[in-house]
Amino acid sequence: MATRKDELTQALIAYLLEHGLADVSLRPLAAGVGSSARLLVYHYGSKEGLLAEVLDAMQAHVHQAATKLFEQTSSKGDSPKLLRRFWDWAIADANFPYLKLLYELQILAIQDPDTYAPFLQRDAAKSLSLTLSLMSSPMRSASMATLCIAVFDGLFLDLMTTGDHARTTAAMDQFIKLAMASPPSTPATRKKTRKPKP
Repeated sequence: MATRKDELTQALIAYLLEHGLADVSLRPLAAGVGSSARLLVYHYGSKEGLLAEVLDAMQAHVHQAATKLFEQTSSKGDSPKLLRRFWDWAIADANFPYLKLLYELQILAIQDPDTYAPFLQRDAAKSLSLTLSLMSSPMRSASMATLCIAVFDGLFLDLMTTGDHARTTAAMDQFIKLAMASPPSTPATRKKTRKPKP
């Protein structure tokens, strides 16, 4: 059963999706969700605490949606196709605002690492864990998962900046082709291909 704080968090997400983070402060936030600044401080401690919890809720929403999406696809275990499927989901009109807000909040967190460092560490760990769990061998490695996350992040930030769906999607397709053509080497394969010393 949802608590009053859970309801407030969802209302705050809805408000931020509509209004963004420009000059965000407690009083407009409180008025926008039919509450008071005092009540928000009671539940979240501070504006920074509120945004950190909104970050966690947004991340959980995206991860749950991604997991459900991958469970429904017949290409589960095919890492490049899963990445493309998630890209299509992320840039769809219904989902783009959620991802955009999550990236905006992450940028805010990077600007204030003293306040948001714990979230940033959890976010990186959860994203890596989720990506690894969906990757198939021999592509499954921390380095390949990190590369996939970095490519997705970079292209999504580019899309946020330029609005160029065609170019960023073409770039994603190009990365997937490269990944499928050149699976990452393992220590064993590197050892086999190592040239003998003269």
